[in-house]
Amino acid sequence: MFSDHATVFVQGGRGGDGCVSFRREKFVPRGGPDGGDGGDGGAVELVADPDLRDLTKFRFASHFKAPRGTHGQGSGKHGRRGRPLSITVPVGTQVWLRDEGTLLADLAHPGARVQVAAAGHGGGGNRRYATANRRAPTTAEVGELGEERWLELRLKLVADAALLGFPNAGKSSLLRRISNAKPKVADYPFTTIDPVLGTVDGPDGQLTVADVPGLLEGASEGVGLGHEFLAHLERARLLIHLVEACDDPADVVRRRDTINRELALHGGGLADRPQIFVLSKIDLIERSRRESLIEECGAELAVSSATGEGIGRLIALLFERVPELPVHDAIVPAGEPELADFLVYRPAPPARREYKILRDAGTLRVAGRGIERLASSLELDDQAGVAKLTAELERLGVEPALQAAGAKPGDEILLGAHSFSFQPARQPEPA
Repeated sequence: MFSDHATVFVQGGRGGDGCVSFRREKFVPRGGPDGGDGGDGGAVELVADPDLRDLTKFRFASHFKAPRGTHGQGSGKHGRRGRPLSITVPVGTQVWLRDEGTLLADLAHPGARVQVAAAGHGGGGNRRYATANRRAPTTAEVGELGEERWLELRLKLVADAALLGFPNAGKSSLLRRISNAKPKVADYPFTTIDPVLGTVDGPDGQLTVADVPGLLEGASEGVGLGHEFLAHLERARLLIHLVEACDDPADVVRRRDTINRELALHGGGLADRPQIFVLSKIDLIERSRRESLIEECGAELAVSSATGEGIGRLIALLFERVPELPVHDAIVPAGEPELADFLVYRPAPPARREYKILRDAGTLRVAGRGIERLASSLELDDQAGVAKLTAELERLGVEPALQAAGAKPGDEILLGAHSFSFQPARQPEPA
């Protein structure tokens, strides 16, 4: 089953913890701290793969977490960085931030990639906390959590040309005739319910042609899943507008204009996309009437998938028109430079955390200039002061960071000159 939408959860790898260690060697009784830093976690990125056709695989796996960095060790050994996690998606996938409803990247070219979840930074070892007055620190930093977010993936097929028309206009039959695709063909409307891609061979190479389910009047307003079907046309460089031939030229023109009106109402540049207007099922019209019907309707040519009439001319016209058209560039997120060959998206890095979690002589400490200043200015015996500090800790995401650092209910947590018992509002998720 073809799938062009998916919702996935991604999480960057957590950074490794810094190490508390002291150099102890023969004849070096006071070697000082030598705890190494933890390694950064792995980031999560999406990569456009031309071998994938849809987003079906995300129906069975929708949560992705990059490996964490390893912990620092003694003798100044730093932890190893976590491997980045690369997730392949079809070419033409748009990446949206689900909660914000904003476009993060448009992977419209093979090999295009975007980082969707940053890695957590590794924690500093105790040798970073050595000073002239504190020569044997027992403090090390706990690794930061990786960035996490929900993404919505939307696939828009990338094709050289796309077949366009009402249901039962003969699009699937034409695609079977001109390409290697084998879409279902039957004598009733909406035989095609999912987009299909086919490859057309020519003397100078190959072209891809998409067969999109038929459109109805009101498609731009969502009638017949029109929004989803019209979106697949936005990537096509050329539209093959197919209208079933009949003896009344006015009826043919009316159906053509109805579809064109829906393209204009949908937007996305579809109304300005080059078209080849083609009459289908021309074998049902008397031979003596065919030429005059093509002229009266303003069509460029007429074809019959049953007899093969006009098929060769249509293929030749495709290879003549498509190479002349400019490549439809990717949509670049707001604020990014407009580049035709935009293959690597680099979103702004997340803001550095306003606090650190330290392991101080075996006890966890929340350290940060702003949060410590707030705690020192409040009377924690007062109910309002406790509520204000709790709200600030919740806003900063301190609780999940403490849980990731190994805090258990009832553990003592240090914050500036204060200490409190850790009582998590939510249970930690399994690592």
